[in-house]
Amino acid sequence: MAVDAEGSRQAAAAADRALLEGRDAGVLCGLAVSIKDLFDVQGQPTRAGSTWLGADQPARADAPAVARLRKAGAALVGRTQMTEFAFSGVGINPHSGTPANAAMAALGRPDCVPGGSTSGGAVSVACGAAWAALGSDTGGSIRIPAALHGLVGYKNTQALTPLHGSVPLAPSMDTVCAVTRSVRDAVLLHQVLAQRRVALAGRTLSNLRLGWIRNHFLDGLDAEVAQAFEASLGTLAAAGVQLKELRVDALAELPALTEQGGITAAEAWAWHAPHLAAHGHEYDPRVLGRIRRGASISAEQLAALHQRRRAWITRMEAALADVDLVLSPTVPLIAPAMAPLLASDDEFFRVNALLLRNPAVVNLLDGCAITLPCHTQSQPPVGLMLWAPGGRDDLLLDAAGAVEAALQPQRGA
Repeated sequence: MAVDAEGSRQAAAAADRALLEGRDAGVLCGLAVSIKDLFDVQGQPTRAGSTWLGADQPARADAPAVARLRKAGAALVGRTQMTEFAFSGVGINPHSGTPANAAMAALGRPDCVPGGSTSGGAVSVACGAAWAALGSDTGGSIRIPAALHGLVGYKNTQALTPLHGSVPLAPSMDTVCAVTRSVRDAVLLHQVLAQRRVALAGRTLSNLRLGWIRNHFLDGLDAEVAQAFEASLGTLAAAGVQLKELRVDALAELPALTEQGGITAAEAWAWHAPHLAAHGHEYDPRVLGRIRRGASISAEQLAALHQRRRAWITRMEAALADVDLVLSPTVPLIAPAMAPLLASDDEFFRVNALLLRNPAVVNLLDGCAITLPCHTQSQPPVGLMLWAPGGRDDLLLDAAGAVEAALQPQRGA
């Protein structure tokens, strides 16, 4: 994390003046927020985890998301590390270092990956350097590191928050969102980023219909993840939640929708291709290889993929119509050790695919999702993901608050 000490001091001084003069200091007054190195901050380079981007081109203005945080009184404490160009769920950056997983380090395992691509953002919140972390989520980049740190990561419906002023990965699925410690904080921060009021109805658990899906989402779970997920279902059932197992045949279409990297690779290629002649040798090879897959997808094929995605969303929405929200493990793994992933491309790509597997479904759905910690305090972090088709954000946040409270005794928190 690159600490912005001077900017933090200026924000604190401005907040003090506003309070002394009786002016509104903003709903985030005095709260420290870290900024993923994907967003423009006026006067600072935006590198997106790379060695070359923005090196001699400081941003002329804040990205809208950053400007909204600043206007709300947040102290922007610094820029955080990320996977190069946001293209990995593991969080490793070979150029400028990979932050250690702070939650696993507290359990005596400092050798574990932080998750990505908002790696430094999650670490900044977990270690107390920031109250919240601004980041992005294209296939799980907020929810994965949040889950691996025992934090809350909320991915809103894409259209609710502004993308301008950020380096794109896949513009049709990139989402501006954040990592926090609680659902309450997630709601507060989202209201600032989206400039809208979240309507919380205070729904009780007995009025919630939550589905869960065995195929795809529960395949190959680590023992700790399986145990925490099963315990969460039991806790919620005992609290009166109506649980229903769903059969979702449309999930069988995922391999065809994501072949050769799908929409993400094609859109990433469109942005990066003009830069590769001059800077291709400076990319992380593991990132560059996945970007290059998009070169094989023509404009006509990409248009067809978008059409197939829209039809798939319709089928998914029909399959989920009988429940309010869906429950699944956020990721099937606890945070893996870093060394084997550094040593082996095969192991890196295997783990990366597993970490992205569950959360990426929601991005393809253009949905909304939130990960909540569901592990006991002495265990490695495990995330429980609540998710739904797009536009159900208020219901999701309302339910998440109730589920978060119900899980507290299970977690020993």
